[in-house]
Amino acid sequence: MPAASLITAIVVSHDSAEVLPACLSALAAEGVPAIVVDNASGDASATIARELGATVIASPRNEGYGRANNRGVAASDTPFVLIVNPDVEVRPGAIAALLEAAERYPDAALFAPRIVEPSGRIFLQPRSLLSPPHLNRSGGMAIPEGDACLPFLSGACLLIRRDVFRTLGGFDPAIFLFYEDDDLCRRLRDAGHALVHVHAAEAGHGRGRSSAPSAARRFRARWHLAWSEGYVARKYGLPGPSPLRIVENLVKAAGYALILRREKMAAHAGSAAGALAWLRGRSALAHEGLESQP
Repeated sequence: MPAASLITAIVVSHDSAEVLPACLSALAAEGVPAIVVDNASGDASATIARELGATVIASPRNEGYGRANNRGVAASDTPFVLIVNPDVEVRPGAIAALLEAAERYPDAALFAPRIVEPSGRIFLQPRSLLSPPHLNRSGGMAIPEGDACLPFLSGACLLIRRDVFRTLGGFDPAIFLFYEDDDLCRRLRDAGHALVHVHAAEAGHGRGRSSAPSAARRFRARWHLAWSEGYVARKYGLPGPSPLRIVENLVKAAGYALILRREKMAAHAGSAAGALAWLRGRSALAHEGLESQP
């Protein structure tokens, strides 16, 4: 059966014009149609996606990663969806290998290829805030030599059964950015579904290249990272960011300000601000002006 009748790729873009062509061309080469949910890009992301044959859902606001993916999945009608970052390029044969694994492991709901970084390193997520303590061992995780069930899979590229995703409610819409994939993996495991790392499937990942860096972006990203850490910690009954960490980040931000290291200053200031917002009960959606939106 052709891949186009089984799978739709969902790509969330935000100022991703530099990397979208390679991502969408690789999907097209594998026969996979794409829905690009454009989160109010200030560049030509939406135009490029249309020119390359993708269906584009253009949002007037940046809705956040998980919420935008939920919109894309809702617009699809295939049994599987491939959640893929715009800086990921699926390698030849990857889609077929993922679909074959889904047929081979009917009790599994989530499948991920081997994620290869520009250095050639294979990325695996060895630890997570949401892992049981015995899985949070120090050091790297051994690279599986074949298919393997893992507690967490990288959100950079995920094949999921669409009906399972929809039944679970998709990505948690309260999260604007960060921990969406960890939370989804945790909920899938809690619901009794296996998560499979597929050895025969491969995708290249230019980490951090989906949008241009800046001090403002760094502050915003770290704000959401700290807020989301607090949110998912509370959701699963775990300790959240401590006041001591907030103070440490404020001190580091002040230090970097003194030596004019703007991006470092922005990162630590964002971490402190996001954790403080979480402690005060402010939502990430309110911070982004999205709280009244579904």
